[in-house]
Amino acid sequence: MHTGRIHSLETFGTVDGPGIRFVLFLQGCALQCRYCHNPDSWDTQAGELRTVDDILREIEPYVEYYRRSGGGVTVTGGEPTLQAPFVAELFRACKERWGLHTALDSSGFCEPSHAEALLDATDLVLLDLKRMDREGHRALTSQPNDRILRFARHLSDRGTKMWIRRVLVPGWTDGADELLELGRFIGGLEGVEKVEVLPYHRMGVYKWHQLGKAYPLEGVLEPGPDEVARAGRLIGQGIEEGKRGLTLAGKE
Repeated sequence: MHTGRIHSLETFGTVDGPGIRFVLFLQGCALQCRYCHNPDSWDTQAGELRTVDDILREIEPYVEYYRRSGGGVTVTGGEPTLQAPFVAELFRACKERWGLHTALDSSGFCEPSHAEALLDATDLVLLDLKRMDREGHRALTSQPNDRILRFARHLSDRGTKMWIRRVLVPGWTDGADELLELGRFIGGLEGVEKVEVLPYHRMGVYKWHQLGKAYPLEGVLEPGPDEVARAGRLIGQGIEEGKRGLTLAGKE
């Protein structure tokens, strides 16, 4: 039985997939996003070691709530694909015992070959596409986005259902060209059921201070509803352009 390094858990999650969900936060991440609200989850050697059975015991008292609401189990992080064998075993057990829906909340910073068994047990991937510009992505997260875009295309090719997420950070991820390019990319993917624009927030700033780290986005304001709506319109425009481009390419 696999063990996982656990950051924390939540038994009544309502924003990380459909319905009411058990949300498991894993420890460890290869990205270091400037707006991360869990920088304490980056360290791959921290967290509490727990077995799959340990986590199943945490889930079991709430199974009927998850079933009745159309919910299930979401594993997030950190970056859950870093512990793919553990998550795959957990998801398989949740399906075999209770028939629960499984969702993987990932940055996509993962080689597809590393996650095939996990994806076979995953009903939905919540995929964060943080920036389309390669160097801008590196500046924001410490890593380029080549692997992430490759992972997104792999999910599309294998028919995996996706919700695409974009955290809207003023001055970083809200440029018109950037949002249009994001939409065009999404428009060329199969299996995307929803696109979510998540407004940047400052709720995790205190964790940076507790860790003795300077918060990199000090002074960046949270976007308002009008800015979020604008981003949604631009992404939607890009999606339509991407779909038309795909159709035209198919006719040639």
